[in-house]
Amino acid sequence: MKNTDYLKSPDLLPSTQSDRVVSTFGFGVMWVGMAIVISAFAIGGAGMANLSLFWVLAASIVGCVLIGLFMTITADVGIEHGLSFPVYIRAPFGTVGTHIPALIRAFTAAMWFGINTYFGATAMNAIFNIFWGFDNWFICFIIFIAVQLTNTILGIKAVERFANLAAPTVIIIAIWMYVVLGKEAAAIDRNVWAWIEEPVSAGIRFTAFMLIVTGTMGYWSTLANDLMNISRYVTAPKFERSWWKRNKGMWVGSIIVMPIVQTFVVAIGAIAYIAVGDYDPVAAIQLLSTSGIVLAILFLMIVFAQWSTNTPANVIPAATVFSNVGGPKVPYALGVIIAGVIAVVSQPWAILDVIIPFLIISGAILSATVGIIIVDYYIIRKRRLNVPHLYESDGQYRFHNGINWAGMISFIVGGGVALLFQTYSFFVGCFIAGIVYYFLAKYWWFKKYKQAELEDPSDEKYLGITVGRDWQIDLEPETVVVPDTSVDSKV
Repeated sequence: MKNTDYLKSPDLLPSTQSDRVVSTFGFGVMWVGMAIVISAFAIGGAGMANLSLFWVLAASIVGCVLIGLFMTITADVGIEHGLSFPVYIRAPFGTVGTHIPALIRAFTAAMWFGINTYFGATAMNAIFNIFWGFDNWFICFIIFIAVQLTNTILGIKAVERFANLAAPTVIIIAIWMYVVLGKEAAAIDRNVWAWIEEPVSAGIRFTAFMLIVTGTMGYWSTLANDLMNISRYVTAPKFERSWWKRNKGMWVGSIIVMPIVQTFVVAIGAIAYIAVGDYDPVAAIQLLSTSGIVLAILFLMIVFAQWSTNTPANVIPAATVFSNVGGPKVPYALGVIIAGVIAVVSQPWAILDVIIPFLIISGAILSATVGIIIVDYYIIRKRRLNVPHLYESDGQYRFHNGINWAGMISFIVGGGVALLFQTYSFFVGCFIAGIVYYFLAKYWWFKKYKQAELEDPSDEKYLGITVGRDWQIDLEPETVVVPDTSVDSKV
């Protein structure tokens, strides 16, 4: 028989009710840590070129709420069935085809992990230099990598515990930064709510507004693919048929907490730009303060912010994919280490100018996956999945040599069009891929390869937590007992 164990990595089995250890509050706190990122400061600073602070913040809220809604929609896969991203997309891409979008996402996440770690390491090096005169950022980089990997290997609860520590610390420091920078802007007679660097026409203002919206969505578009890697561990009630009640933990964090926190960070970046012409608040306050203690506190914020973003948003997604590719031979912990190796090998300190365009391109391509997931999961399968077959190499999701060509063609078309319209890549890629997938899957592919949940759309057979089910997968391969018909056996 063929090796069915390859798809049955113990670390990728559906989570059960006992595995769901992250509360609604805990997930919200994780978002506080994830949302405080350097890119948000940059969005605020760039927006002040043509918009007032009010419209910069309004654009940030719109972008955050929209992408938060997409995240919550796709995260229901983890809530309902306890599935991770690379396991679920075996349905729209096939048991082999899943590796293509999953590996693009994994390498993107690992490289972001390296970039964020580099920024955090330089801040850590500055702290050591202030207090002890130590100056070696690369040693700090390796130490910071190791600490974050250890935190992730310890599991989702350890990630949540660090978020509980980091979030209040970062928020308090951020509020202080906001106040200091606001006073500096007032001191040079700049009203933060009225100042615009270059007032422009209404048409250009609208374009600038949409660039902030799409830029915000583009940055988080990767998590719109695979937030199910985290949602599978978030508490949710059994036998709850209301989508909003079942996904309460997700939308509270992604549609309420994230937009508020990230928009506050955008505001700090904007005010820093108004005050000293630099969106980086740490650089801005260095120009205003000579206190070593103050600078150390600011650098500590950068370290905590990078750490609390990296573990849930970058390391967990990458490790989950690598574990899926390697099967049982690559446990989750080894997947975490592989993510760390890629983060080092990519050398973000040396090739930032090359890595960033690559990440923008990969983010545009992955927008297609979001559209495919939404159409496959909600519109075609209506949230029903034949979960045991996701773990069988000869099951219904094997399709043609392990590839669902409806998904692959849609991914190529949607991702290709998204690359042509990078300013609006998320909307374009998501919409085009979703439309193409609907017609190819419904009217072509699933007529050739029958799907049990479509032939018999039974709630009891194919829903998860909604009907109170914890999916159980047998790790042992089935054995067939062949009767002994030899001559000796009859003696």
